[in-house]
Amino acid sequence: MRKLNNFRSLLLAVSLVFSSFAFTGCNDDNDGPSGAYSENGVFVVNEGGFNNSNSSVTFYNSNSGQAEQQVFQTVNKRLLGDIAQSMVLHDDRAFIVVNNSNKLEVVNAATFQSVATVEGLNQPRYFAALNNQKGYATEWLMYDPATYEYPTGRVAVIDLESYTVLKTINVGTQPEALAIVGGKLFVANQGSNTVTVINTATDAVEKTIPVTDYPTSIAVDASNNVWVLSSGKKVYATYPDIDPAKSTAGALTKISGADGSVISTFAFPDVAAGASKLVLNGARNTLYYSYGGKVYKQETNASSLNHTLVVNKNFYAIGVDPENGYIYGGAQDGFTADGTVYVYRPDGTQVTTFKAGIGPNGFVFN
Repeated sequence: MRKLNNFRSLLLAVSLVFSSFAFTGCNDDNDGPSGAYSENGVFVVNEGGFNNSNSSVTFYNSNSGQAEQQVFQTVNKRLLGDIAQSMVLHDDRAFIVVNNSNKLEVVNAATFQSVATVEGLNQPRYFAALNNQKGYATEWLMYDPATYEYPTGRVAVIDLESYTVLKTINVGTQPEALAIVGGKLFVANQGSNTVTVINTATDAVEKTIPVTDYPTSIAVDASNNVWVLSSGKKVYATYPDIDPAKSTAGALTKISGADGSVISTFAFPDVAAGASKLVLNGARNTLYYSYGGKVYKQETNASSLNHTLVVNKNFYAIGVDPENGYIYGGAQDGFTADGTVYVYRPDGTQVTTFKAGIGPNGFVFN
């Protein structure tokens, strides 16, 4: 994914709700959509190049071992749009956030036939469905071209029956990933270093929680605790050298999903090593994330930072198959050529690789 202030943003991990999510890419075969997207498999969200309208979705069928590229375009005979930011599956629908096209595409999850398009969003980032009637999308809003500063961000409340925006809720600056737990919506505000808590019954802000600099990813564990991954602030003395006195390290913050209290904060030791792309395994008891250009895992019941190196490779996207624990990593190739997906066993040994579209930035498992 790309943030519009520098057109090369850090990918943020996927928005997490209790509905399924996570993606994975596939091989180069493209025989056209079979319509069997309800079978075991994984969708790869391919961001595409900025202002090129070449984003796409790849589907890999785990049973047949075959991959289909450009699924949305092939099924619906039109382009997906400019910068596919994220995707979520909820019951029989898939919701694709298309950032620079300012829309939310809704398709049938089994056939990928278009169901509706929610227009009029403003730099949308991530989506979460509360139920079959209502969902939420974070919106950055357009930055000031004179200062490159962003205004207060917001969350759009979307009617999933009429596919219209019911209202918007002001949150922090540059809201990113979001998660729903216990009737509360948690929103990570990257630019404000906060998490906004919204009551989903009233759609009113209940609480604002300060966290470490640049929170981007959210995940909800098996105990309904909300984990927030902050990348930390990087200040350069002379690029690419970090000024450690002015920079801050990233951190994992554990928040109670019940009352929004901060349970613990695990700071990373190196201010120069960015952290991003937080996801969970199927049991929701192990966190996976990128730190310092490598993939680590951390148990959710740990009382301190005690992470283990799993894959010694830098990825633009990370996903974990909830069924077998396989780790998927998406590598982009300059946003001009097709990216590559790498697949690893839970112990970090490589299984296979395959091509996806341009800029694979997320995995959603069905």
